[in-house]
Amino acid sequence: MARPLRIQFPDAYYHATCRGNERKAIFIDSHDEKTFLKILERSLEIYNVSLLAYVCMPNHFHLIVTTPEANLSDFMRHFNITYTSFFNRKHKRVGHLYQGRYKAFLIDADNYLLEVSRYIHLNPLRVESLSDKEIEEKWNILLKGKTSSLSGYFSVRKRMDFVNYEFILNYMGGDNHGGRRKYRRFIHRGLEQELDNPMELGKGNGIIGEANFIKWIKEKFINKDTPRRELPALRVLSRTFEPKELIQHFVNINGKTVEDICQPGKKSLERAILMELLYRFCHLTQPEIGRLIGGIDYSTVSQARKRLQIQMEQKPKLKRNFDKISNKLFNLSRIKI
Repeated sequence: MARPLRIQFPDAYYHATCRGNERKAIFIDSHDEKTFLKILERSLEIYNVSLLAYVCMPNHFHLIVTTPEANLSDFMRHFNITYTSFFNRKHKRVGHLYQGRYKAFLIDADNYLLEVSRYIHLNPLRVESLSDKEIEEKWNILLKGKTSSLSGYFSVRKRMDFVNYEFILNYMGGDNHGGRRKYRRFIHRGLEQELDNPMELGKGNGIIGEANFIKWIKEKFINKDTPRRELPALRVLSRTFEPKELIQHFVNINGKTVEDICQPGKKSLERAILMELLYRFCHLTQPEIGRLIGGIDYSTVSQARKRLQIQMEQKPKLKRNFDKISNKLFNLSRIKI
């Protein structure tokens, strides 16, 4: 039987979690939690990993991270071993602290990062003792909680230095008062309705994403001719171009200027194609693409890319043209190497 496929590439997003062995506690007291966070902070710094959100529960934890250097496995190994060593020394125990290896789901950030962040931030309320509480009572309990990154999303004064709040708040319009207020409402709406667990999407393939994202990942990482049992535990995909470099190549291929393609307020097929190429070749998120292409918001980028996908399905000539540009860029990347 093959080990779980650990898909790693620069700037990938993950939900990572570990549960205590035999579902036993991994935090006995507040000092354990504080040390856990200190070790987490140090590990993030060592491996250049960005932490977007975390939740500590008595017998498990949740992290949302992004890895500029495609090194999730190294980061998690170091972090888990270091905390286990501390915990065992302090509590005079031996053996495994966690139940098997960590679990990690690759996240389609543009479509599911917000949902995953909301799901884990609401995790402290998913305990039997709170099941009969009213919504506002649950909300007040959540606001008073000190074992997650949520309070820093609502108040700058309550932030942890090692949490990068900007990534997620960019999907709410930015790390500002308006963005924080929108995220607060987004979390509260999660109490008012029965939420689907986004992690259910990752069962079987380890990917929380839309069909086109899953298809892209499979095309990049899984060789159909390779027997499943021989699949490696790790394959790394590097960024093909730097964003500005790709834009220049696209302009040269297209014959138009950057100013014409990225003109504010202008909807063009060329700009939609450029957005899709930046997503595929540079692995940028939609907020990052929006800032690069005329300062537009992520929802406009999302809509433009979706329209392009529909158009390419309906117009074979457009699809052939897109593939032709992609192939030229691919050939340029090989020359570059």
